[in-house]
Amino acid sequence: MDEKDRQIIRALQRNGRATNLEIAAEVNLSPSPCLRRIRLLEEAGAILGYRAIADQGAYGLPVTVFIRIRLERHSDEVVKHFESRIRALDEVLDCHLLTGAADYHLRVVVAGLEAYESFIRNRIHPIGGIASIESSFVYGTVKNTGVFPRVG
Repeated sequence: MDEKDRQIIRALQRNGRATNLEIAAEVNLSPSPCLRRIRLLEEAGAILGYRAIADQGAYGLPVTVFIRIRLERHSDEVVKHFESRIRALDEVLDCHLLTGAADYHLRVVVAGLEAYESFIRNRIHPIGGIASIESSFVYGTVKNTGVFPRVG
């Protein structure tokens, strides 16, 4: 991937609905080579897809919670069970495997505190094998971007 490909990706991350003509103008290419590069990036798996960015409050899920989970054991069976159950939970938008004190870091969205309590009691606790759960509620967002920084 060269710098022109990265410019195309950043332009698409800023506006996934931009036309090929708009992207080509932004990255200083003619439309045909730009479209060819976009198709090659898609085929190579560098562009994974396109989606709408929605306001979670307007959608009805105004509360974001970051949850750190530590497992009791780290056997293949326990890890696979935990990860498969987490993948099935719609409230979990992101789940990352970590180094350090916690094993997993989840980003969860819910309608409110009662919905969060229900999520923990009825969706997380039944998974089993969890040693600890630590939650941090988001009360403000300073920055939220899906645009990668420049490389180099």
